Amino acid sequence: MNLAILYRGPLASCNYDCPYCPFAKRRDPPELLRTDRAALERFAGWVAATGDVRLSVLFTPWGEGLTRSWYRDAMVSLSHLPHVERVVIQTNLAARVDWLADADPRAAALWATYHPGQVERDRFLGRCARLTELGVRYSVGVVGLPEHLAEARALRAALPAEVYLWVNAAEGRRYDAAEEATWTELDPLFGYSVRPHVSLDRPCHAGETAISVRGDGTVRRCHFIDEPIGNLYDGSWRSALRPRPCGNAICDCHIGYVHLKPLGLRDVFAGGVLERIPAAWPPQHRAAPTAAPERRPVPIATPGRRAGRPG
Repeated sequence: MNLAILYRGPLASCNYDCPYCPFAKRRDPPELLRTDRAALERFAGWVAATGDVRLSVLFTPWGEGLTRSWYRDAMVSLSHLPHVERVVIQTNLAARVDWLADADPRAAALWATYHPGQVERDRFLGRCARLTELGVRYSVGVVGLPEHLAEARALRAALPAEVYLWVNAAEGRRYDAAEEATWTELDPLFGYSVRPHVSLDRPCHAGETAISVRGDGTVRRCHFIDEPIGNLYDGSWRSALRPRPCGNAICDCHIGYVHLKPLGLRDVFAGGVLERIPAAWPPQHRAAPTAAPERRPVPIATPGRRAGRPG
């Protein structure tokens, strides 16, 4: 069995003050931090003990996890487990990355987001350069706001060609054809983010080969469907895994729609689904669709938030 787990504990604090993020500059009280640490350590222990499943883990904290030692420790320890294919975290790269020298670069990876106005570009690029030196896989992204365009272009020019730069469509923003084309020059796959995907009654890997886990062990199909299907720690999740159609009308977040089978994005991101790195990068001649992709006949993939959030 191969299973992707998106883990989100109670942590919600962040050191940045992005105007498009509801969790900007939020502080967690000490008791919540203790709860989050205990929950993560319990989860990491479960991963270590579950050797009969090939696991991949993506940490998707509401806040910034890598400023907390327990997330760094979990990344390192899980990366060395033989049955863990990948361990990834969404991060703003505010923390130093030298600790990744202790991780296995074959498994550890980062999904990094650049927030102009919150950090100097050279400092962010310095962290990226260190990741490259360490041999750690990473993608870098920005939110597609007009005021970010110049910084995004400068970032793309400065990053190594082998680093994928993704662009998230800004929440609630409509892009005309010219704007979409401008952002697609930076991210050939921007077309998947720019419009919501019709998902109701469509087949999805979520709940079959991908699950969402909360700090208390509650298992859900994905972050965007609240109905529990079991619990990680009592083993009930195993019998709950099966193909299901999506119950939501639309899916507009990458960590959700990447698992929609009709889109075939598990093929596009094969080997890098959780860290958001396309299989063929740098691209040859492939671009994302410029019309609603769910209306196009694409083959079903076989078994591998918008603004303000890295997803």
